[in-house]
Amino acid sequence: MEDPKVEKLIIIGSGPAGLTAAIYAARGNLNPVVISGREAGGQLTLTTDVDDYPGFPEGIQGPDLMINMRKQAQRFATRFIDEDVVSVNLKTKSFEIKTETSNLKTEALIIATGASSLWLGLESEKRLIGKGVSSCAVCDGFFFKDKDVVVVGGGDTAMREAQFLSKLCKNVTVIHRRGELRAQSALVELVKSKPNVKFLFNTTIDEVMGQDKVTGLRLKNTQDNNTSEMTIDGVFVAIGHKPNTDFLKGQVELDEKGYIVVKNETHTSVEGVFVAGDVADHKYRQAVTAAGAGCKATFDAEEYLENLL
Repeated sequence: MEDPKVEKLIIIGSGPAGLTAAIYAARGNLNPVVISGREAGGQLTLTTDVDDYPGFPEGIQGPDLMINMRKQAQRFATRFIDEDVVSVNLKTKSFEIKTETSNLKTEALIIATGASSLWLGLESEKRLIGKGVSSCAVCDGFFFKDKDVVVVGGGDTAMREAQFLSKLCKNVTVIHRRGELRAQSALVELVKSKPNVKFLFNTTIDEVMGQDKVTGLRLKNTQDNNTSEMTIDGVFVAIGHKPNTDFLKGQVELDEKGYIVVKNETHTSVEGVFVAGDVADHKYRQAVTAAGAGCKATFDAEEYLENLL
């Protein structure tokens, strides 16, 4: 591997945050390089119908939206490396990034690697993602209006999902493997006040039933191991997210959950390293907020580059 030239700007990640950053950077003549990762496109590639992204009155498929964003970035001559980042060195003047086959250097860096939903790990769950299995009530709840759904989890995320779905769905059942919830008491009381929400404790899911769409669940009681079946239209898995920051440990400040600590909108603890999207945002986690963050990160990176001596 030869010593590379120093790029102006490298963007790690190719979800809405990374690709929006690339579009703005390319139009701003920063000649960006996007390291897209082997699983390019972020969480939207696991989503079928996207009805809440502005500009698509008939909706759009998640993978199609990401393909369109990538084509738009390519139109302005963004370069792509479709590999994963192996390691980074952010302690040098020019930041060093190592992918599977390349060594790169850059004056500025935008990290937009997103976060991955935590799943139950069932084969049936994986097969039905986007067909009744979801990890985002705000994204997909509308498709289950007046239907019966389940929320899996016992933390704050699960309570927020249940509260949101209670406004749309006929019935919401919260399934939790333990005997008590871990969420904030105020959130728990809010959800318990909803007449169409009920709780099923000490219960796990053995199988998500259905061929082309979710039709039910096979449940197991963790105390007596008895099994039962439940007819259901949708399953919202709300057991948390994991930010994709393992390669950054020791290089940039992370919080206790592994999210990048943000300073002043898009800045990180390292001058010249910026952040956008779900890798730092554990609250909103929407494509449109990630895209907006990508735009802001590029503006801040551009300002940083202009002031370099």
